[in-house]
Amino acid sequence: MTSAPSQSSDILVEQSNFILTITLNRPERLNAISGDMLNDLASTLKAANSNPDVRVIIITGAGKGFCSGLDLKDTQKKLAAGEGVGLTRKATQLFNLDQSPITALWEMDKPVIAAINGAAAGFGMDMALLADMRIMSENAKLAATMVKRNVVPESGGTWLLPRLIGWGKAAEIFYRGLNLGAQECAQLNLANAVVPADKLMETAVNWAQEIAANGPLAVQTTKRMMRLGMDQTFEGTVDHLLMHFTALTKTDDFKEALLAFNEKRAPNFKGS
Repeated sequence: MTSAPSQSSDILVEQSNFILTITLNRPERLNAISGDMLNDLASTLKAANSNPDVRVIIITGAGKGFCSGLDLKDTQKKLAAGEGVGLTRKATQLFNLDQSPITALWEMDKPVIAAINGAAAGFGMDMALLADMRIMSENAKLAATMVKRNVVPESGGTWLLPRLIGWGKAAEIFYRGLNLGAQECAQLNLANAVVPADKLMETAVNWAQEIAANGPLAVQTTKRMMRLGMDQTFEGTVDHLLMHFTALTKTDDFKEALLAFNEKRAPNFKGS
């Protein structure tokens, strides 16, 4: 296993066998997100998406929490000092989300697995919803408590949750500020699997290994087509898919897949 460089010890990055594991590393604060962590997380995700040696990303948290959201203690200090919270641009200047983790996650072609080891609240919940798959430990939860702090799910939650579980249930969760346990998340199809805490990373890595063994170009194209298809007609999606299908049949990996099938062995994909 090799470690990839990270700008901050608050985010740990490890790479092994085409799998990049990102660990939020502020366990004493339940991995509350600071400004520096946002920048480091965004740059790490963007680098992973363009790295051919990365095929799957796992995001998890150190200690008992996945991510408790905005660092409220730092926010309180800013307010006490008379500083603003959030966007600090001039009124005539548009804010830019190009370098944000939420944009990087949404535009990511590589599959992302959230290994949710504890509470995912606020930004942490939105980040979990942005992952392609969510594996939760038995003591994990999604905490939609934003209204209890008089704020909104600023990182895309109001767009994501209704699409995942329907308007009515999403409204109930957000308006009431509910905490959803792992089993309830599974019942709502928000969790792909619920496992014992000591099996969480083992399960996430096993899933990641299965994905990484498949044709990376096909996996990434499938994810992109799923994402773009959310705003396309069926006819437009099929037309788009056929163009990608034709391109993929001309790759070396497609030739390897056919050869491996005929030789009754596992293919060795190169991503080319």
